[in-house]
Amino acid sequence: MKTKKDGPRLFNSISELHQALGLPKPLHPLVSMVDYSNIQADTAELKKGMIFNFYKVSYKKNFSGKVKYGQHYYDFDEGGLSFISPNQLISAVENEADYGGYTLLFHPDFIKDHTLGKNIKNYGFFSYSVTEALYLSEKEKNVIIGIFKNIEMELESAIDHFSQDVMISQIELLLNYSKRFYGRQFITRKTANNELLLKLEELLSGYFDTEKALTAGLPTVGQLADQLHVTPHYLSDMLRTLTGQNTQQHIHNKMIEKAKEILSTSDLSVAEIAYTLGFEHPSSFNKIFKRKTNMSPVEFRQTFN
Repeated sequence: MKTKKDGPRLFNSISELHQALGLPKPLHPLVSMVDYSNIQADTAELKKGMIFNFYKVSYKKNFSGKVKYGQHYYDFDEGGLSFISPNQLISAVENEADYGGYTLLFHPDFIKDHTLGKNIKNYGFFSYSVTEALYLSEKEKNVIIGIFKNIEMELESAIDHFSQDVMISQIELLLNYSKRFYGRQFITRKTANNELLLKLEELLSGYFDTEKALTAGLPTVGQLADQLHVTPHYLSDMLRTLTGQNTQQHIHNKMIEKAKEILSTSDLSVAEIAYTLGFEHPSSFNKIFKRKTNMSPVEFRQTFN
């Protein structure tokens, strides 16, 4: 374990974290289930922040789901899940033991030779912020706790040739249920997310109407997410659930909408329009326009002549 003075602690192994939390050595070096009630150590030093070289999926009982958006409150009171991928900084503001609940820890080496090792990047919620946690209903909580218990039971059993496969299948089941429950959460937060969608449309309209793209280029997913105060993965996953399209597709749709307006109301050349919309190369603009409309910009303009 390495520590920068007054900086976050870096934990290279699950064993190092167990030691820092005053827990016994993990039953398996690459995967562990931690019950918060068993944490004995003074974790004040960890409030400076932590960086893990492994995955962390935490269920916290007192993770209140009553989150306020505008004048409304949403979601559930049965605790919530948060997800951390390797090398993410965790700002530990509160003592983990104050929450109650469980944390699943697993090292990338544990899953690297399985399909999950390749597919885990597809679970975008590992890049969500803490404020974008998954809040659970009572039924959902029981499903998640049941999977945690299955993993814990497997860890406490004698290791055999099937142990790793069984635990990885349980981890994958946990992640798939989490993906489903996030889909439910996006729907139950429909009012708040519709407000977010409207703000996105306003940002994109303002961007293209002021010709900002001419000097700054096409807006990026990261730039838009920052202005909306959400993470890029959360924004794209939310939009995909509500509209069937991710953030990049929304950017392109708004760009095409503006391109059609300019093509039909001005004498600017296609190249000039491409530069106005933030493209360095007109060929890239032509390619996207044709893919979206099934005709080239020139062909589209000819329909108005």
